[in-house]
Amino acid sequence: MRKQDSGRNVLLRLALILTGTLLLAFTYYHINYQNQLTEGGFVGLSLLGKYILGISPSLTILILDIPVLIIAMIFKGRSFVVKTFISVVAFTVFYGLMERYSGLVFNLQDNLPVAALLSGVLTGLGAGMVLLGGGASGGDDILSLLISEWKGIKVGTVFILMDVSVLALSLFYMPVRETLYTVMAVVVAGYVITFTTSLGRRKLVQAPKIQTALAKTQDGPVKMNNAV
Repeated sequence: MRKQDSGRNVLLRLALILTGTLLLAFTYYHINYQNQLTEGGFVGLSLLGKYILGISPSLTILILDIPVLIIAMIFKGRSFVVKTFISVVAFTVFYGLMERYSGLVFNLQDNLPVAALLSGVLTGLGAGMVLLGGGASGGDDILSLLISEWKGIKVGTVFILMDVSVLALSLFYMPVRETLYTVMAVVVAGYVITFTTSLGRRKLVQAPKIQTALAKTQDGPVKMNNAV
């Protein structure tokens, strides 16, 4: 019975990760890309690197992702990294399929507030579902989760602070109008991430937290009287 419950839990987590990733791919292509909204996080940093230093975004994202994945392996475990890898690969596949085959067009150029609101709600919901599944949708989400657990700040709040900081730097190369609406989308997404992860927290067993991992690496096995 216990093995059956464990199998169901794994399938539920995988379903959450794939559904959340599909929603993210849909939003980034049909809302953000089609309406020229910019990006925060590691994608935004990679675009900034291309603008200032002429470095390929694919190389920049790889440079940023590798150390974060190593840290995640140490503090969150192999299972978390594997689920994150599944999410990243699934996103690439879903986005590529939509880019090639989707005929849907969401032209909201004349109503960017609606585009920003849709982007924020759908992105926050998708990223939140991936986090509930025990993974992350990218290196910047991993970093947000680690900082959230380390400092005890809501993960959505960390997501907002990181992305808004990157978007402020993006003003060097992006139009002000699109950047400000992207900030709106990021703020909405941050609140939706917090709501989504809080809503499902009681229903799923959480991955090891960074405080526990730090205690183990520094003091050996955590004693029961210290954990209370």
